[in-house]
Amino acid sequence: MSSSSRPTIVRHQILATATMVSFLMYLDRICLADIIGSLSFKKDIQLSVTQADWVKLVFFWAYALFQVPAGWLSDRFNGRILITIYIATWSLFTAMTSFATGFATLLIARLLCGLAEAGYYPAGSSLVTRWAHIGSRGFASSIIAWGGRVGGAVAPGLTAYVIISAGNWRYAGWIYGGAGIFVAWWYWRVFRDHPRQHPQCNSAEIDLLAEGRGDFQPVKNPPRRFPFAAACRSVNLWNANAVQFFTNIGWAFLVLYLSDYLKIVMHVEEKYAGWITTAALSIGILALPLGGSVTDALTRRFGKRLGRMLPMSLTKFAAAACYPLALWTDSPLGMAIAFGLVTFFADFGLPAMWTTMQDISGRYQAQLFGWGNMWGNIGAGLMALMFRRVLNVFDSNNDYHEGVWMCAGAFVLAGVFALFVNAEKPVTQEDA
Repeated sequence: MSSSSRPTIVRHQILATATMVSFLMYLDRICLADIIGSLSFKKDIQLSVTQADWVKLVFFWAYALFQVPAGWLSDRFNGRILITIYIATWSLFTAMTSFATGFATLLIARLLCGLAEAGYYPAGSSLVTRWAHIGSRGFASSIIAWGGRVGGAVAPGLTAYVIISAGNWRYAGWIYGGAGIFVAWWYWRVFRDHPRQHPQCNSAEIDLLAEGRGDFQPVKNPPRRFPFAAACRSVNLWNANAVQFFTNIGWAFLVLYLSDYLKIVMHVEEKYAGWITTAALSIGILALPLGGSVTDALTRRFGKRLGRMLPMSLTKFAAAACYPLALWTDSPLGMAIAFGLVTFFADFGLPAMWTTMQDISGRYQAQLFGWGNMWGNIGAGLMALMFRRVLNVFDSNNDYHEGVWMCAGAFVLAGVFALFVNAEKPVTQEDA
């Protein structure tokens, strides 16, 4: 085969860049819990328990409620411009977090950061449908999500290191924000909305990406409105929304309260708590590419219905079972492994969830992905309120166990709803 007929590797560069953006997004998202839990922050700004919870959850509420508008913008307008703006904007607001002087300014910074981050994954879902081969969507989705999980796993340990090394919590936001401006520039340089619009993508690579897609052209008439009636009528979509809603309730403990559990209940020192949290989240990283490959393989073997549903559902029951195991463990290594297994099984089913949304969304890719992601993040936002309420009412000995059992129950419900999700059933009739 001549070099001229060999496909270029632009699709891999696009995927790598999208993964780097996910890394940054989760680094900026997860760092807050360790920032406000640090001794440096507590000496500088005094927050009540309720105020700390609101600072944590306002991000998820802003992120959730802007999912659909951001998805509509991504479907309607130029994704390259929008995503570059998203990255630069959330990076500026991450830096703004470190200029906060109290509860109000901290709350505003996190709210604006949540709004800015909301657009990336809906737009990223559309990216996968154009820049990944149709037979490897699950794996491509898993790699982008993997970048986010790496960022989330690194965030606790790295943030603790930055704060301790600098002696001031404010340096974490400033450093992460500065890095984000560079990533925004790099994204603009590398990305194009469609392979046919990329100057370095040759005809062989375009033909490879076009396999099994029919007319593979840039969208000429993007949808002008969200398919609200179809979304409300689709029981299949509501089942998928429920999976994301309850999964995020179960998963949010790991990024919102695991560090507090280690320091307050288990009396682990701050620097070790950060690294235990990082180790636990790192175990989950291994699951994403594996889960992506498995859902692609099962789909080829059994079709989309079972290929997506089985890994999506069974992994939620496994994640629920690992929470009691974590509570019965008191050694640092044991806690890292046990909580790590929760993240492993939760993330193993994530690529199946993402590709299901791609399968059923048709031409409304970013908007319906944003709709589902909205319900997932509403779950994460409610979790902070629910968790604290459960502790106040039922946790008489302050060991967090009742709150963790609530999270395990949420995983069980996610697994049940996943049994009824059908990736072969599109949301709108025009995509049937």
